[in-house]
Amino acid sequence: METIHPAAADSTLGTADLSELIHQQDSEGALSLIDRIAPRDVIHVVSRLSREDRTALFSMLEAKDAATILQQLPEPQITHALRTMPPVAAARILEQFPSDDQADFISTLDHRHYTAIMAHLDESDADDVRRLMSYPDDTAGGLMITEYLAFPEAATVAEVVENLGANAELYADYNIQYAYVTNEDDQLVGVLRMRDLLLSRRQNALRDVMIPNPASVRDTDTLEQLVAFFDDNRFFGVPVVHANGVLCGVVERSAVDAAIAEDQDRIYRNAQGIVGGEELRTMPLLLRSRRRLSWLSVNILLNIMAASVIALHQDTLEAVIALAVFLPIISDMSGCSGNQAVAVSMRELTLGVVRPTEVVRTVLKEISVGIINGLALGVLIGLVAFLWKSNFYLGLVVGGALMLNTIIAVSIGGAVPLLLKRMKVDPALAAGPILTTITDMCGFFIVLTLASAMLSRLT
Repeated sequence: METIHPAAADSTLGTADLSELIHQQDSEGALSLIDRIAPRDVIHVVSRLSREDRTALFSMLEAKDAATILQQLPEPQITHALRTMPPVAAARILEQFPSDDQADFISTLDHRHYTAIMAHLDESDADDVRRLMSYPDDTAGGLMITEYLAFPEAATVAEVVENLGANAELYADYNIQYAYVTNEDDQLVGVLRMRDLLLSRRQNALRDVMIPNPASVRDTDTLEQLVAFFDDNRFFGVPVVHANGVLCGVVERSAVDAAIAEDQDRIYRNAQGIVGGEELRTMPLLLRSRRRLSWLSVNILLNIMAASVIALHQDTLEAVIALAVFLPIISDMSGCSGNQAVAVSMRELTLGVVRPTEVVRTVLKEISVGIINGLALGVLIGLVAFLWKSNFYLGLVVGGALMLNTIIAVSIGGAVPLLLKRMKVDPALAAGPILTTITDMCGFFIVLTLASAMLSRLT
């Protein structure tokens, strides 16, 4: 697709103009219009098309042009387009994607669409997709690309230069900064800088020009290990090898950064109750509603459990109505403290700093923080209660309750993500409701129990 200078873009063009061209089956006109839209507006305009119009657009464009536009869209829209267009068209478009993106998007399809598209993929692309899909998404094997240059160490500089010239069109989309050198068993033995290749004598063998014993990562290395590697090495990419040293791909720094961002986005969505994957408002209404309700229905049950504690102490609450003012404060402040502990545990799990088995150590670390913060917050809220009602015991009850509940909240907040991880449950999805319910129940129980014990001094 032709790239134009932003100055030539027309910000007045929109979805209606593009939709009309799609209905007219004018592929050249649609492509020309997209080229005239301001680059920052292309995603907005294409995303606002109806699902049927988006599918029709990608089906009528040349595969390379369709792939260029499609790769800019959110994942749910890409998946829907691939699922609804003819399998032959979907396969031709996917062949324009990098190998890791091919595997990522095909893996989101159901078995029927997966089988249909794979049957029309180029054989080498299909083999790469199957191989990449065999790895977990958060490993080097799942993040690597298979578009790289590798040559035998016995090859000469002249042979490699000739190969590059003969396959210039094939290599055009490769991110070529280095080539890799292998031995007769396909094991990685060196890396070849393009500068060294072009400035070396043509009769030299690659083993005399390459940088020997290059850094590499294993195909089974985790995302945390890749993050640590790129933190220690200022590389744009690193070769990936099997356990036997055979070269199998390249992981780019940008792919690791994107995986981290996606993981953090997933954690945020789950923590906010958006379950079942990414949600966009262009998705079907009932699907969006069902996903949200699956979270909200559980939460309403948990909140009923917490509210039942208040019901059991209804007499105390009626006698000291001022407690009703402080119950939500104690609940909210304890929840905030607990969520801070959850966030730290989630981050440490992501970085590999803590293991799911280290629950006791984590709780002890959190208790020390909880005591300090709980004491500070308890004194503050207790002072407010005393100044408001001129009752020392009211301040003692609400201040002591907030201090104790803060300690409980940070202990639970630190431990729950680790326990859920051990049980193979997504901590980002379940830690929030568990923490909220327990801290609410404990907070209400502590306040009302202390108030019942001191009722004669509070009334």
